[in-house]
Amino acid sequence: MRIVKSFLCVSEHLAPLRWLSKPRNCSNAARASSGEKNKGVSDSFRRQVASGPRFQDFIKSPPVTLAVNCEHTDEHYLSEDLGLLGDARKVYFETYGCQMNVNDTEIAWSILQKKGYQRTADLKQADVVLLVTCSIREKAEQTIWNRLQQLTAMKKKRLKTNSPVKIGILGCMAERLKTELLEREKLVDVLAGPDAYRDLPRLLAAATTGGQQASNVLLSLEETYADIMPVQHASQGRSAFVSIMRGCDNMCSYCIVPFTRGRERSRPVSSILEEVRMLSEQGVKEVTLLGQNVNSYRDTSEVQFCGSERTKLSRGFSTVYRAKQGGLRFSDLLDLVSRIDPDMRIRFTSPHPKDFPDEVLQLIAERQNICKQIHLPAQSGSNQVLKAMRRGYTREAYLDLVDNIKQIIPDVSLSSDFISGFCGETDDDHQQTLSLIREVGFNVGFLFAYSMRKKTHAFHRLQDDVAPQVKQRRLEECIGVFREEAERVNAAVVGSTQLVLVEGESKRSAEDLCGRTDGNMKVIFPKEDVAVQASASNTAPIRGGGYVLVKVGWVCFHPHI
Repeated sequence: MRIVKSFLCVSEHLAPLRWLSKPRNCSNAARASSGEKNKGVSDSFRRQVASGPRFQDFIKSPPVTLAVNCEHTDEHYLSEDLGLLGDARKVYFETYGCQMNVNDTEIAWSILQKKGYQRTADLKQADVVLLVTCSIREKAEQTIWNRLQQLTAMKKKRLKTNSPVKIGILGCMAERLKTELLEREKLVDVLAGPDAYRDLPRLLAAATTGGQQASNVLLSLEETYADIMPVQHASQGRSAFVSIMRGCDNMCSYCIVPFTRGRERSRPVSSILEEVRMLSEQGVKEVTLLGQNVNSYRDTSEVQFCGSERTKLSRGFSTVYRAKQGGLRFSDLLDLVSRIDPDMRIRFTSPHPKDFPDEVLQLIAERQNICKQIHLPAQSGSNQVLKAMRRGYTREAYLDLVDNIKQIIPDVSLSSDFISGFCGETDDDHQQTLSLIREVGFNVGFLFAYSMRKKTHAFHRLQDDVAPQVKQRRLEECIGVFREEAERVNAAVVGSTQLVLVEGESKRSAEDLCGRTDGNMKVIFPKEDVAVQASASNTAPIRGGGYVLVKVGWVCFHPHI
């Protein structure tokens, strides 16, 4: 249940309710005058109360039938039943950004599907176009602005053919740029923030039947969509994403997530286990647990979970908030999820380095179906920059954590995020980042030039003082070093035999298949029959969703930028 339920805003303006008070008087004369006035008001109030109805009048009097003017209706509100059904209107989704947005798309579609909407993959057939958006970087937002211009041109053409289309923005950009989208640019009909997807049928009804712009971007302290089963659209049903928590409390100085997705709240463990069981029964072979800070999961939905034990952090790490107490932790959830189906691979993203106590690492090492691949966002290799970012750790603490992970999980694959050109970053800071990349040896990297976001701590307190061309140069240098180290690390698997989960046909060639190793390395291999027993005479074709042993011949690396 949500704390606040919003209702539709319309153009009519109501006068605000105000408390009126007299100015405070300090002189004796003023106090005496005020006392006389108050006594007069008090006497008048007592006389009114004495002449009014008593409590007994309400419980003894017969019921009174009031005449209601049925001709008058308030057109500013939609009833629960009127206009909320989709009536087979076709919805077209476009999803941008992280995997949380992919999961949000599945949640939004689940809600609309129950109201009678139909989904289409053809934009030309759509009655409603919904963009699930990202605000993490300026480039991501600019992509949406460009797309909106194209869709607005299409919308104008459709008006001439008497087949109108409504455009909606969902997710982080809806919350961050609501004023620009609705009032200034007037490009969209519906805005729904990350916590307002339950209101989508109402918002669309206002836009389609009432002709109003409709918006709900309120953030919730409780919404996890735990009771809504997402409609999975993973490739051929081999893998699926399961959201376990929403929001973030870390308040890193560069990050917009706490302002677009709100505070951390975790989904009850019972609903997560139910969804994973259902996916297992459907034949899904890989589940990725999702959250903005996935390993800070803490379920306090049941009394027995609410103990006094404080949250354990990685050694040498700290937070900007007070230590949290009680709750079922991420290690507990990971243990329960991995027991559901031993043949189902379990991954999780995106974690924070602070939330890797030894019990999480030991569970990953011990449990065969929990993938030995950890995303460990560093962001920078400089203590000065890490402090400005409010990351809660030093370079030394991060490297100690890496050593601890490699000691407990010797065959682990590591990936990371890095930001080039953050506020105040010097050439020396940049060189320290390059040296960290070389020292750790990551398999995969996500590297970006810094983009200032409004509302963040950096926007209010720091200066974006690194020139764009310097940011770009440093980013290219980071990518170069990252590629060298990744090629060196990945070369170690050449000649080895890897267990690969087959995803389907390769995009490169219809003669090849593709899949992923436990370490999340993509593997492309020939589409041919394989032996199903020790005897080579008994063969069968390789099918998606199955496991196959592949001997790795060569590797290549592509950083994500």
